[in-house]
Amino acid sequence: MISLPVYNQQGSEVGKYEFDPAEIAAGVNKQLLHDVVVMYEANRRVGTMATKSRGMVKGSTKKMYRQKGTGNARAGSKRSPIRRGGGHTFAKVPRDFSYRLPKKAIRLATRMALLSKFNDDQVKIVDSLEINEPKTKQVSGLFNQLGLDAGKTLLTIESYDVNIWKSARNIAGLQVSPLANLNAYDLLHQRMLLITRGALDQLRNTSKG
Repeated sequence: MISLPVYNQQGSEVGKYEFDPAEIAAGVNKQLLHDVVVMYEANRRVGTMATKSRGMVKGSTKKMYRQKGTGNARAGSKRSPIRRGGGHTFAKVPRDFSYRLPKKAIRLATRMALLSKFNDDQVKIVDSLEINEPKTKQVSGLFNQLGLDAGKTLLTIESYDVNIWKSARNIAGLQVSPLANLNAYDLLHQRMLLITRGALDQLRNTSKG
């Protein structure tokens, strides 16, 4: 069983949260996590690199001088890749690096990444997080009370909350993710996870369903 203290918004312990880790995932498959992280990294690549081939650069396509009798090496046009200002032999063109792994594999990797956070004692649970108006001070104060470095933390809540998002966006490095958008890449990228009790309850209920 996993047992963790639950804190309120003032940073005081208000109870315990216990659950069977098998409700999250049966175990952690490092190869699957690696494959999913590589996929997310590939999907983040812009792929807009481009260089000019010999057919794209300016210059005459005429042979520079006759084949024989000059004492020089045989030469083609000024666009040759071996000449300054010439085109590239294998010019780079824009390309799409993105690809997708099976949905079941991605969902499983997310649960495995979450389980690894619990196994490594990198999770703190907050009873609830309610912010009535955008105030960065309220979010930063919570992290200070819990002794967390906000710049290295992923904050996971039940659903999108505009006040929480606006309150957190000015804190450098802090990531906020509704439960529906939670993924293995964000979980592994950030060192600590701060999750609400409601979000964790929803996640466990989903696994049971």
